[in-house]
Amino acid sequence: MIPFTLTHETALITGASRGIGQGIALALGQAGATVIGTATTTEGADKITQYLKEHSLTGEGRVLDIASFDSVNTLMTSLEKQMPTILVNNAAITRDNLLLRLSQEDWDAVINANLTGVYRLTKACLRAMTKARHGRIITITSVVGVTGNAGQANYAATKAGVIAFSKSLAKEVGSRGITVNTVAPGYIETDMTKKFSEEQRAALLKQIPVNRAGTAQDIAAAVLFLASPTASYITGETLHINGGMFMP
Repeated sequence: MIPFTLTHETALITGASRGIGQGIALALGQAGATVIGTATTTEGADKITQYLKEHSLTGEGRVLDIASFDSVNTLMTSLEKQMPTILVNNAAITRDNLLLRLSQEDWDAVINANLTGVYRLTKACLRAMTKARHGRIITITSVVGVTGNAGQANYAATKAGVIAFSKSLAKEVGSRGITVNTVAPGYIETDMTKKFSEEQRAALLKQIPVNRAGTAQDIAAAVLFLASPTASYITGETLHINGGMFMP
């Protein structure tokens, strides 16, 4: 049983059509929040609306391209009468390659979506939170943001960047009743990781003391905690949810 309620909260969750984003949307919705989940396509937004309805939760899906200022502006204008009090920056992209083969286009695309996109949407939500003197900003980073990973220099750079971004912002807005934190998943079972070979899975599991992959629900539980009133004295922190794969 959840020892608190998010009944009067509105949660904006990017990349909520599947995987970790969907798990977060369901967890916050079940705690009572009104959920605005985003996807890059109308089909994805409709999927969000449908699964919220199937679970008898309040909210809907919206279309958002976090790499586009115009798309962010359009979304926030439409939410003017229901501004988010909880923001979960979850959406991200990958364009993996060794640095010597990494194109400028793929570098720029990942930086623009994963790092500049977080800046763009966070700033758009911040004014209303500041005025209300209340808010929760939670960004999904990654274990590779603190360990690095060959072939992911662009992705790892963005995931490290959002940690530093969040620590800096936490210092700026803490006095306004706004907390800013990150959650760093390790090896999580998603549609993407299900494509790994058995050899890749076995190699990853050898690095995890609890001997299993994480689930979207494991990440959602951490986000739910940070979004809750019980976490009001926690800011500028990174929760590492990785089964012991990395211990800072």
